[in-house]
Amino acid sequence: MSHLKLFGDYMALAKPRITLMVLATTGLGLYLAPSSLGLGSTLGVLFGTTAIVAGANALNMYIEREIDGRAARTRKRPLSAGRLVPSEALIFGVLMTLVALPLLYLSSNLLTAGLGLLASLLYVAVYTPMKQLSPGALVVGAVPGAIPPLMGWTAVTGRIDLVGVTLFAILFMWQLPHFLAISLYRSTEYKQAGYKVTVTEHGIGTAKLQIVLYLLALCPVTLLLVPLGLGGPIYLWTALLCGVAFIALGLSGLRRAAGARWARSLFVGSLFYLMTLAAALVVGQ
Repeated sequence: MSHLKLFGDYMALAKPRITLMVLATTGLGLYLAPSSLGLGSTLGVLFGTTAIVAGANALNMYIEREIDGRAARTRKRPLSAGRLVPSEALIFGVLMTLVALPLLYLSSNLLTAGLGLLASLLYVAVYTPMKQLSPGALVVGAVPGAIPPLMGWTAVTGRIDLVGVTLFAILFMWQLPHFLAISLYRSTEYKQAGYKVTVTEHGIGTAKLQIVLYLLALCPVTLLLVPLGLGGPIYLWTALLCGVAFIALGLSGLRRAAGARWARSLFVGSLFYLMTLAAALVVGQ
């Protein structure tokens, strides 16, 4: 195997798209904080976050290497395709985690490093095996997914406060309809892999109803940033208009005719929604 292909396989272990998204939400927390870190400390937090996420993703892939071989979407991953041996992924995941924790501590504080460790443990040790057991894994998995913006906030402030918790809550609530949409248009692949998700365990109608309920909860949570002083008029109107549009898109899915195309539209719309909210927060500062 060439060095370039080997590098590509190790990059695949880190799940770069997920890692980039986590990096972006951590960066948002850093940017929105009331003060700032020096350049070196900021880069340390971002590199530490990248390492902790890459390590968790590699360990997740190590645990699910046999499961990944069951579905077309995942069977070409480095371990399930046999391009890397399991021990390589295990060592990579452990090393990334061991590098990340002291880096986060030295560049910020113990609280931020502790949050990184908590996110990694929840993702690897709880969420990953739970996917085979219960649709409740969705809620559990949303916790580590929502911790990064809180890490960015605590890296600067050194404390968990109401603003940081609200940033966590927004990303937590957003993930629920986002991943339910994925499970709706990829339900066959989830069945092949043996994952217990709402659509396979309780039906399409229940999954659609849950999406609407989560969207109805998400919109008011996003507005909490305004009285907390983090969101100005630009953010307020953006959150309101985008929230109403997101809810309307979710409600349109309650039609019996709404199928995979609608679910994919909701998935894409959820990404646009999150990016728009983030942009409004940055512009409105």
